[in-house]
Amino acid sequence: MTVVPVALGARSYEVWIEAGLLARAGPALRHLANGRAMPIVTDENLRGHLPVLQASLHAVGIASEALILPPGEGTKSWTQLAAVCDCLLEQGVERGDHIIAFGGGVIGDLTGFAASILKRGCNFVQFPTTLLSQVDSSVGGKTAINSAAGKNLVGAFHQPALVLIDPDLLDTLPQRQVRAGYAEVVKYGLIDDFAFFEWCEAHAEALLRGDAAAREYAIAHSVAAKARIVGEDERETTGKRALLNLGHTFGHALEAETGFSDKLLHGEGVAAGMALAFAYSAHKGLCPGQDAERVAAHIRAVGLPDGLKAAGIAASGTRLVEHMLHDKKMASGTLPFLLARGIGQTYLDKTVDLADVAAFLDAQPRGAACVHRP
Repeated sequence: MTVVPVALGARSYEVWIEAGLLARAGPALRHLANGRAMPIVTDENLRGHLPVLQASLHAVGIASEALILPPGEGTKSWTQLAAVCDCLLEQGVERGDHIIAFGGGVIGDLTGFAASILKRGCNFVQFPTTLLSQVDSSVGGKTAINSAAGKNLVGAFHQPALVLIDPDLLDTLPQRQVRAGYAEVVKYGLIDDFAFFEWCEAHAEALLRGDAAAREYAIAHSVAAKARIVGEDERETTGKRALLNLGHTFGHALEAETGFSDKLLHGEGVAAGMALAFAYSAHKGLCPGQDAERVAAHIRAVGLPDGLKAAGIAASGTRLVEHMLHDKKMASGTLPFLLARGIGQTYLDKTVDLADVAAFLDAQPRGAACVHRP
């Protein structure tokens, strides 16, 4: 087992990474149960794996009742938040209990937010089941739901008590979901780790086809990178943690334009957003053009969208910038952007002119072409 500590003082916890961990969840969680039940929040996509988790818990005397929600980004809503809270209260959840978030980023974000507000704060465990949630959203304590105004605008920082990652769960994940999760893997190389970006260029194909060694290395490296950044800036107050948002400002605008639907998965939006961030950096003379093209070429090579056309976006630059105005990072009317001076040299720029961004986006190829594959 690989154990990655997330050092946050009294809120510190560990991330356990091991193939086959799902069947050994009971022994892994027994020290947290204290003789109490551990409710599970999951979605329909995990119905086939749920009996394995519950059997493992039952084997060590942990009762578990599961709430099974609809899959998809639409589940991160006020309606489903209320449903989760009501269900947990009906089960008699106490503040010291631990709720298990068993699913991808949607389930992790929703369950974590419910735990943060239930009885003014309950414990929860992240058991991420997608590549994206295993390498990114399950670590760091960001929890949220979406609103009519935009993505993740209602939420809280609420750290889990433990994160359990079983890479074998990726074996049953649709290939499109695996590719979308890969965007959050290569992001760590683009932020500040050129050597890891080179590793990604060399091993992405093996990772995506299910090579166990490549998959486990990518997960462990990504988790360690995020844990380091979160440990330095838990609540995004110094600017360090903001680096984790590379590609997200552009990407969230693309997601908003597609209605936060399966037309464009979050990881696909991030991939296109990272390519656009590097292209815009090159456009501004900040980043070598060959670096921007190298990033775009790698994103294309793994089957992810590298811009507006590949993401199926036909909207104007002005419309996309309007989506950006709802970004939760807005401060005093200014939207910080993650730009780059090169691969592995990302930085936060608070001087970007949104009119210039709109003009840049208007100059990009656009249309209905889309890279989505089964």
